Amino acid sequence: MYSGIPAGGPSPGIFFTRWITHFCAPAFVFFAGTAAFLLGKKLGDKRALARYLVTRGFILVILELTVIRFSWTFNFDYRNWILAGVIWMLGWCMVLMAALIWLPTWAIGTLGLVTIVFQQIFSLVPRVLPETLRNSVGWIWEFFYPAGFDTPPPVNILYVLLPWIGVMAIGYAFGAIMIRDTGERRKLCLRIGLAATALFLVLGVIAVVLLPAPSDGPPVLFRLLNQQKYPPSQLFLLMTLGPMISLLPLAEAARGRSAGVLATFGRVPLFYYLLHIPLIHLTALFVWYLRSGSVHSEYFATAPYAQVPAELRWGLLLLYLVFVVVVALLYFPCRWFASVKARHKEGWLRYL
Repeated sequence: MYSGIPAGGPSPGIFFTRWITHFCAPAFVFFAGTAAFLLGKKLGDKRALARYLVTRGFILVILELTVIRFSWTFNFDYRNWILAGVIWMLGWCMVLMAALIWLPTWAIGTLGLVTIVFQQIFSLVPRVLPETLRNSVGWIWEFFYPAGFDTPPPVNILYVLLPWIGVMAIGYAFGAIMIRDTGERRKLCLRIGLAATALFLVLGVIAVVLLPAPSDGPPVLFRLLNQQKYPPSQLFLLMTLGPMISLLPLAEAARGRSAGVLATFGRVPLFYYLLHIPLIHLTALFVWYLRSGSVHSEYFATAPYAQVPAELRWGLLLLYLVFVVVVALLYFPCRWFASVKARHKEGWLRYL
C-alpha cells in the first residue's frame, strides 16, 4: 500500500503479491474461533470464556479506532477518516461469539456454515423495514452486510461482520477436531481442507465458464483466483480456508530453525500486528525520502487507501526488499514479548 503498487494489478508479480495476502484475514478469524474453543476447554468455564471474549473483543475495537488508525495515517484527522478494518471486525466477532458459545458445538458450526452459504440474504434485511425507518437507520446495517446505504462520511467500512462471524463460528467448531488424537486430527484436516479446495476449483471453474470475460479481460487463472473479498464470497473462503486447513498437519510437524522463527511470530500475533503497521509506515517514509527527497505523507492521509501517482510507484523488487527488512526487524521484539508473555500467563498480557 505504501509503495503505491495497485493491489491485484495486471502483471503476474503484482497479482500474486496481492493474492497471497488474501489468506491472512480468513486465518485470523477462523483460528481465533479455534483458539476460543481450546481456551474454553482449558478454562472449563463458559462464563470465564465469555468474559474473556467480550473483554478482548472490545480491546480490539478500541485499538482499531486509536492505535491502529493512527499507525496507518500518522494523523489525528478523525473528522475526515475512520476505518472499520480487520481488527475492528475481529473484535466485534469475538463479542458475538461470547453469546454463541452457550450453544452446542455442532449448532455453532452449523450456524456458521449457514451464515456463510446464505450470506447474500442479509443484504435484503433492511428492505423489510418501513421506508421511513429504513432511510434513517439503514446505514447501521452496513456494518453487518452491504445493503446499499451510505454510512456517515468519516467512516469507511472495510470489513463487515457478516459472514466473518460465520467463519469464526466454524473455526470454533473446528476446535473439536483439534483436540482429537494426532493421527485422526491430521486425517480430518487433510480431508476437510482438500475437500474445500476441490469444491472451490469445481465451482470456480464453472463460474469462469458461465461468466466469460471480455476479449481484453484478465487470463483465466487470474479470474479463477480473483474472488470477492469485501465481503468475502463463498468461493473466496473456500479458496483460502481449504488450503490452510489441509496444510495444518505439515505446520504441526514442522521442525528446525525456520519453524522456530515462525512459531515466535505465531505466539504473539496481535503484538506483531500492532508493531508491523507503524514500522512499515516509517520504513516507507524513509524510502520515499531517499527516492525523492520528501516523505510524501500526504499520500497516506487516508491509509490504507493511498493516493500515489502512477509514475512514482515502487517496483516489486524494492517492495520485497522492504518487506524482508521489516519482518527481520520485527522478529526481535516479538521474541522478547513472547518470552515476557510466557512468564505472565494470567495477567493482562494474555489479551495481547
